Amino acid sequence: MEGMAYGAGMAGGAFNPITFFQQPHTILRILSWFFSIVIFGSIANEGYVNRPDEAQEFCIFNRNQNACNYGLFMGTVAFLCCLAFLALDVYFPQISSVKDRKKAVLADVGVSAFWSFMWFVGFCFLTNQWQVAKQEDNPLREGGDAARAAITFAFFSIFTWGGLTLFSVERLKSVSFDEEYQKLFTPQPTIQLI
Repeated sequence: MEGMAYGAGMAGGAFNPITFFQQPHTILRILSWFFSIVIFGSIANEGYVNRPDEAQEFCIFNRNQNACNYGLFMGTVAFLCCLAFLALDVYFPQISSVKDRKKAVLADVGVSAFWSFMWFVGFCFLTNQWQVAKQEDNPLREGGDAARAAITFAFFSIFTWGGLTLFSVERLKSVSFDEEYQKLFTPQPTIQLI
């Protein structure tokens, strides 16, 4: 039954928002989108602090600008990727070509696996920089909750993007099955006798 949901046999069907938002991969994609907003927003809003005797603000993660830049950049790009693939998920049932479906699903597998890995790297990097941050660099303890939120949601993002990878691999199996089915059982032209 699941194979039919992703196969070309359903191409051209009407978009049903209730069914769309109940699909597990849609829920995970929306969660990933939300997590990227939290990571980006936490760092952008409270990720830069200064000592009382300084005017210039530094990254809360051990004064390492690369840590903040990594979180901001990855959060922003992950946000945009989620939006792009949500749009593709909405459009997916309209794609009638099995080859085009396969390309879309392969892109989803690659991008989801990439983001799962990048959030693992980001989680390790931000956690390390947070652990080695000096208390004298932030005596008023400002932004600690934002830093912990960015680290926590980077950790959660590993699993949401990993889940998207697994769902995409299952979807790829379905599309590949449909492609093989069409190759094996192509409709034969009928000859009409007069």
